[in-house]
Amino acid sequence: MRRPQLLIYAKPPRLGLSKTRLARTLGKPAEARRIATMALARTMRAALNGPWTPILYTAPDTDLGSSLGGLWPLQLERRSQGIGDLTDRLNKGLREASPGPVLFIGADTPDITSGLIRQGVRALQTHDAVFGPSSDGGFWLFGLNKTKRTPSPFAPVRWSGPHAMADVRANLKTTAKVALLPTLIDIDEAEDWRAWRSAR
Repeated sequence: MRRPQLLIYAKPPRLGLSKTRLARTLGKPAEARRIATMALARTMRAALNGPWTPILYTAPDTDLGSSLGGLWPLQLERRSQGIGDLTDRLNKGLREASPGPVLFIGADTPDITSGLIRQGVRALQTHDAVFGPSSDGGFWLFGLNKTKRTPSPFAPVRWSGPHAMADVRANLKTTAKVALLPTLIDIDEAEDWRAWRSAR
């Protein structure tokens, strides 16, 4: 199997840039920034510790050279998310990835670990695709085995809602073998933050 590529979609934890729904529903922008920083730090610790090639997809382009105080190591390959909606940005990553196992993660899931990502990599040895479901109906990880003719599974998808994972799964071939990882909590709104704290 070719060396997997792990595409990390993340923005700097800056007021008005990341976690805007969380800031709005919490009513505390500074706390939302603190939560975003915590989730990003945990994501990067997991993403940089495994037998895969991590590639950071970030926005805006002015932050492509940022290190965020060491959260984004300078040697980490970075690419622009590009323009458009989430479908456009994920399609850009899929298009730029080399053939082989490709996994996508965000920076909203504090409980992500390198061990869970490894499970996703192993799943792609025997499956066509893998999801790490999130409790809100989305997913914290998605992976597939890319070929030169792999069609995009990212449209149409009802993002930021309870149908996101189901929509992506429906876009896969009906014969696709799909593996599921443990369900985790994505922190997008205040309710998610309270659920995550309660679960701990």
